[in-house]
Amino acid sequence: MRNGANGPLSGAVIAVAGAGGPAGRAALLRLAEAGATVVGADNDPQRLSEAVDAARYASGGATVTGDTVDLLDLQSTRDWAAHIEKDFGRVDGLVHLVGGWRGSETFTKTSLDDWDLLELLLVKTVQHTSLAFHEALQRSERGRYVLISAAGASKPTAGNAAYSAAKAAAEAWTLALADYFRKAGGAEGPTSAATILVVKALVHDAMRADRPNAKFAGFTDVKDLAEAIADVWNKPAAEVNGTRLWLTEKP
Repeated sequence: MRNGANGPLSGAVIAVAGAGGPAGRAALLRLAEAGATVVGADNDPQRLSEAVDAARYASGGATVTGDTVDLLDLQSTRDWAAHIEKDFGRVDGLVHLVGGWRGSETFTKTSLDDWDLLELLLVKTVQHTSLAFHEALQRSERGRYVLISAAGASKPTAGNAAYSAAKAAAEAWTLALADYFRKAGGAEGPTSAATILVVKALVHDAMRADRPNAKFAGFTDVKDLAEAIADVWNKPAAEVNGTRLWLTEKP
């Protein structure tokens, strides 16, 4: 793997929420390769430690650290944002990769318990991270808030009512953050941005190994997602602020 000491994100400090999962691991590595200092968070200390160690090793010793944070607690999330800015002097990004899925066979069989869970995982964590980080991101000359969303938010199916509604709520919240950045930029336009990357679903090597005959049609590989995440910083804030970038076919 290449060392990103002089990469396009050299000097940037980027936080990754939900860093312990497959998508989080890919994002940690890609951002580190691009030269960023990366701070991951997850609620599973062992999973987080493994992800951080893997990214640090594979990227050639880049600065990759991890914090066990309860993103369902607003004050804990604010404390996390504050300590990143204190320790590294700045925050240039927050990548939201906290996931979760619940579905049902039919609309009639939808369980509102699924909504209760998904509202916490997919909406509350977006609310908390955006409220905790938005001022630091606005202070940055290249601040980015990146939400990973799903095509179902735009075209819900009967069995995915809770999931699609939660994703749609998360998108609306992120677009409100984008409006904050737009207004803060004034006549000269935003210097920071909130943007949404839309996938159908994600796939990674372990899934392919478990299901070698599966097609995974329309799925986005976590490595390709990580590339798209890193690319958000390569574009002007005004170009990506308040936009949805589709990584799968638009419904």
